[in-house]
Amino acid sequence: MFRHILVTTDGSRLARRAFRPAARLARACGARLTAIFVIVKAVPTAFSGERLYWSPALARRYRQALRRQAAAALDEVRKQARAAGVACDALAPIARRPWQAILAAARARKCDLIVMASHGHGGLRGLLGSETLRVLTHARIPVLVCR
Repeated sequence: MFRHILVTTDGSRLARRAFRPAARLARACGARLTAIFVIVKAVPTAFSGERLYWSPALARRYRQALRRQAAAALDEVRKQARAAGVACDALAPIARRPWQAILAAARARKCDLIVMASHGHGGLRGLLGSETLRVLTHARIPVLVCR
């Protein structure tokens, strides 16, 4: 049925709910699994009094913290995949728009299914998170949304 499944994570508790179904489905279909954590390219700023400023030191710490968060989240997906007996690759691209990076990775890796949580760190916006909604509306392959 599916040959290559892309599962997304942002490290949130809700994103973890998509790991097990993705791993089980990959095992049942004999599919490969790739996990993706998109590191959002942003300019970290700090507010002091009435001024907003940018600091190179703050930017460096921000990127390091996101890389650590990505590594931890992707390790968790690999652990679930191993438990299901499925090999799992991992990606942590840097992008301004996570949904575009998810779709680009799916195309580049020739994935035929994307599995993601209904919402993540951004919280609940109606029924679906904004990144999930964008992936759903722009994807040309099936998207399995886990609640």
